[in-house]
Amino acid sequence: MPTIADLDTPTILIDIDRVEANLQRAQAHADTEGYALRPHTKTHKLPQFAKRQIELGAKGITVQKLGEAEVMADGGIDDIFLPYNIVGEKKLSRLKALNERITLAVTADSPDTISGYARTSTTGKPLTVLVECDTGAGRCGVQTQAQALARQIEIAPGLRFGGLMTYPPKHGVAEANAWFETALELFKQAGITVPTITAGNSPDMWAPGGGPVTERRPGTYIYYDRMQVRDKVASFDDCALTVLATVVSRPTATRVVIDAGSKSLAYDPVAGDLSLGHGLVMGTELVVKSLSEEHGVIEMPVASDWPRVGERLRIIPNHVCVVSNLFDTVTLISGDEIRDSLPVASRGRTD
Repeated sequence: MPTIADLDTPTILIDIDRVEANLQRAQAHADTEGYALRPHTKTHKLPQFAKRQIELGAKGITVQKLGEAEVMADGGIDDIFLPYNIVGEKKLSRLKALNERITLAVTADSPDTISGYARTSTTGKPLTVLVECDTGAGRCGVQTQAQALARQIEIAPGLRFGGLMTYPPKHGVAEANAWFETALELFKQAGITVPTITAGNSPDMWAPGGGPVTERRPGTYIYYDRMQVRDKVASFDDCALTVLATVVSRPTATRVVIDAGSKSLAYDPVAGDLSLGHGLVMGTELVVKSLSEEHGVIEMPVASDWPRVGERLRIIPNHVCVVSNLFDTVTLISGDEIRDSLPVASRGRTD
């Protein structure tokens, strides 16, 4: 059986035992708390893992871009939520073709977006559209007028109103719930049924259910990373994705240079704090302090002859979603043994 010692670097390692534990734990929480789980696949980009999430009880999957949805549909996933404003005739034509193949839902936060959906919809199979709501994150979404957009969707040919969607700010569960409670009362007064309220992110995935939200869409929980550990969502023992790197230089007794730079680890800081570095050396407290494109620099607190040139280190990234998009393949491992190698199917599909 080949082991990670046989791999060239830099490369991504996925601990499948940790992945399975993470998936089962999240699904059990959703089942206990009484909400549907629709995991976001922008983290792993792998149809194989998406299928496993569904096998464990997920309602379907979430993707961020149309290209990702097409890849997942080609991989055999037939229930996809695409919470993004799809704009432009070429994309709308692709959206129509995809809607004819699978169960699909999208979002809108303007009359213009809804009009575009209506122009390309198929009346024989309505396109489900949810209204995106800004509950505090300050990105897309309406702050008011959700009822007016819902009504526009209801009367548009070939469209079906599917409910309300938000991407709440981190630790903003209570605020989002309050926003939706108010909105639901207004929808009730308007005589409009809201089939689904979908929200969520990995930092708040352990929040209790029982509120207005009927569905949550965590993504990073499959792997976790330094950001999630800092947010106390998981521990480093739960982190399933690491970047295997080789020490290529020891210029001083306190400086270690590895062959994983910004093209392997990305630049995202933890909590916006660059002093926290760009990754943690697994099993230690050492961090990758700085990155250039192909070099990562680790500064040792005291002089040491470890690690030496040629030794391997596993780096826990700050933000795994970005790192997944930097590699063509990932290597699945159990312990040190290699179990499989998979192409990152929707890598680069930001179209």
